[in-house]
Amino acid sequence: MLKSVFVGSVFLVTATLTFAQPAQQRQAIIRGGGGPNEGKCTIEVFVDSTAEVQIQGATGTLRTTSGQPAQWRRFECTSPLPANPPNFHFAGVDGRGRQDLIREPRSGGSAVVQIEDRDGGAEGYTFDLTWGQGGFQSQNGAPQRGSEPGYQGPRPGNQDRGGYRDYSDERYRPGYQNSEYYRRYGHGFAVDDAVQVCRDEVLRQAGRRFRSSDLHIRRMDIDDNPGRNDWVIGSLDVHRGPRGERYNFSCSVDFNTGRVRSAQIDAQSLRY
Repeated sequence: MLKSVFVGSVFLVTATLTFAQPAQQRQAIIRGGGGPNEGKCTIEVFVDSTAEVQIQGATGTLRTTSGQPAQWRRFECTSPLPANPPNFHFAGVDGRGRQDLIREPRSGGSAVVQIEDRDGGAEGYTFDLTWGQGGFQSQNGAPQRGSEPGYQGPRPGNQDRGGYRDYSDERYRPGYQNSEYYRRYGHGFAVDDAVQVCRDEVLRQAGRRFRSSDLHIRRMDIDDNPGRNDWVIGSLDVHRGPRGERYNFSCSVDFNTGRVRSAQIDAQSLRY
């Protein structure tokens, strides 16, 4: 952008350069239970200023249009978003600013949601994309537990929690029903969610530290040592030209809020 400034008797022309942020892609975690005629996707991102989220099939693309780089936090679907879904619906779930559907996935296209956060600092935004008639929402718009991603219907011998047992209860940390995350979204923060947010944070730190985009997570697991069940551990390969280095890392997750407490990559690489 060019701008003229009058100084004394001289006009100075200055140029302001704006650098576009690279788009970030993510593949959806498919929970099952949906299809082309009925389904739901839940997306959560952190935005500082403005961003756009594009969903096509099981692929999400996050573009920062202004402010600090936006970040993925969650992308879960019962099935990939079909090319021309019946009874398509967008619903903003959480966030202090605006989020608007600016493009529907008609005729093989993609759904695009625009997010505007004009307050200082980044804010989490969550929205749902639903399609079909099959009870992914109740009559008053509240999620139906039996069809929500991450839940199943009643199981024999499990009549606790109002007749429903959460999808693989062992995936959630004890006491999750009293957590902030449960109150916000109606379900616990799951083990695979913890792995995903840790993966994002470790790759972000590694890219900044090693100044390389050729990074590969080799393994990630929940630490099974006593007192360490809030930790994700794993190893990372860093490729720089013909050389390769491997580093162990650890990441602590707050299952109350669903956010990373800390993430650390070892200072010394391993031989391989």
